[in-house]
Order: sequence, then structure tokens, then C-alpha cells
Amino acid sequence: MVISRLGMGAKPAREVNGGSIRTEERPASLRWLLEYGVAGKFEAYGALEAWWGVFRQTRCQWPDAIDQALVGGMIADRLAFAFAAGYQAALRALVPSVPQDRLVSFSVTEEGGAHPRAVNSTLRATVATTGETVWRLSGRKRWTTLSCEAGVALIVASTGREENGRNQLRVAEVSLAAPGVTLRPMPPTAFTPEIGHAEIILNDVALPAAALLPGDGYADYVKPFRTVEDIHVTAAVIGHLLGIALRFRWPSTVREDLTFLAGGVRALAFGDPKGFQTHVGLSGLFRAVQAVLEACEPLWSLAAPEVEARWRRDVALLQVASGTRSRRTDAAWRSAWAGSGGPGEPEGSGT
Repeated sequence: MVISRLGMGAKPAREVNGGSIRTEERPASLRWLLEYGVAGKFEAYGALEAWWGVFRQTRCQWPDAIDQALVGGMIADRLAFAFAAGYQAALRALVPSVPQDRLVSFSVTEEGGAHPRAVNSTLRATVATTGETVWRLSGRKRWTTLSCEAGVALIVASTGREENGRNQLRVAEVSLAAPGVTLRPMPPTAFTPEIGHAEIILNDVALPAAALLPGDGYADYVKPFRTVEDIHVTAAVIGHLLGIALRFRWPSTVREDLTFLAGGVRALAFGDPKGFQTHVGLSGLFRAVQAVLEACEPLWSLAAPEVEARWRRDVALLQVASGTRSRRTDAAWRSAWAGSGGPGEPEGSGT
């Protein structure tokens, strides 16, 4: 099944002053979300594979990853699949070249955690008999999201350490069916158990030079992904909640607040994920989402029992990494005040 944006309020591009523009402009996905939700076209998927088949085809109609996240959350029948939509959209926002027809994982965490110093997986360059450079990847990754279902993983590994001890990281695109790759499923989590995790064991995996992504593995990928993921997963959660609010006719104030938040998260998605302004705005978005969640609390009795039960089982997902986000916001405000040339941050203005 393909859920089309055509007939749901979208319009084709038109010519203006000799150039082509989209008549729907940026907020087109908001109209689609409302019309889709009001129409009541909701599907029950049960398994990740069933949901992915629909989402994979539906998201291709939306060129911007943030719209894919919003739409994916709307069509998801549970928070687990909304998270998967946001996660996949975030990866495509970060690395648009990844395969569009397969689930993709981003693998950073190892035994010692996800800090750059903890990355002990190695990438070493060798020369094949043809004279071409072949990279050899070895190591172990833990808690890699969706890796049992994914066909491809973006794996962070070290090419060595600088004289000052800094770990030099690169990101490699690796087929999880490649020789030398072994997957060991990890225990399911108490929330969103449909989202599996695995340990990836890498034993001298041969990679062509083209498999290594350009740039610094930490500065260009690991660090910004934390923000990109937060934005896109939050968008999917907003889309998911809006779908529930429309489906079960929750009060119009809640539906309007969620529509407003959908527009807000879209604006953040087009900003610089490394910029302090994005982190400050994202902190405000999280607070606004939390206020809507609290307003929704007495409304869950209006939803179908299985919908409420899954939400209450999975809602703990939204608190993961909250401490990291708080520290990131504090750092953003310090950057804002330091860059202003003023006297510094006033007392009590932080988070």
C-alpha cells in the first residue's frame, strides 16, 4: 500500500517568473497530516516489516527528511514505529546518500560507551594486488539500533590517534551481510520492544575506499547526529500524537497545539544542527511537547485500549538522554552569551 500525498491537499509545481516553485511551499506536510488524520485512514501493522514497507514507499513522496519523519509518525500505529520513522529520517538528513530501500543503522557505542575515546574499532588501510586501497574494519559495536533488520550500518571506527591522544574517527558504510560481519541480538528493552538492538562483531571486513564517508567521524557525523536525531524523532512523535488526537477526536486545543509544534519542529530541521540557536530552540520545543503530553494525559481513556496500553508501555522512550540534552542547552546558552560581546549570561538564565 502506498499512501499518496496527491488528493490530500498537495498541488504540483507551477511556473512563476520563469522559474518553478512548489505551490504547497514548506508547510504542505501540515495540510497532508490534518487531511490524512481527519480522513481516518489508519492501518494496524503489528510488525516492523509491515510498517516499513508502507513507510518506505510513502516517504519517497516527500523530499525533505523532516516531512518524512512527520508523515512516518502519523501513519505509525505505535510509538515504536514512529521512533523508527524519525530515526530513519534523521540518518537520511545526515547522510542523504544512504540506500533508500533499506533500513539503516548508525553504530557508535562500544563496551566503554559512545564517547569518542571509547571507540576502539579500527579502520586500517591496505593495498590490494590491483594497487587499490582496501580498508579493513575490525571491532565490536553494542546496542546498534535496528541492526538486526537493517541492511546497512554507518559504523564509526578509529584510524589511529593523534600525538595529543585525540581519536581520529571515520564513518564507513557497511553492508551487514558482508563477509566478516556477525550480528548478535541483544535483550529487548522494556519499552518499544519492536525496535531491536544488536552487537555487531566486525572481523577484518574489507571495504573499498568509497565506503568511507568524507570528513571527520565525530565532528561531521557523531556530534551533529545527536541533534538531528532529536529533531526528527520529536517530529515523528508529534505526527504520531496528532494522528491519535484526530482519530479519537481529542479536543481541538490539543490538535491545534500539536499542529503548531509540527510547524515549529520543521523550522528547526532546516537550521544548523551545530548552531547554538538550534539547541536553544530545541530545548523550548521539548518543553512545549512536554506540556502537550501533560494535557493529553486525561484523554487517553478516549483512545482504544490497545493504543493507550502501547503508549504507556513506550512513553519512557521520550526521557532517554534528557540529561545530555540539558547539558547541551547549557552549553548553547554559554556560546550565545560569549558570542554577543556583552557582559555574560545573567544569573538564573540557564536551564
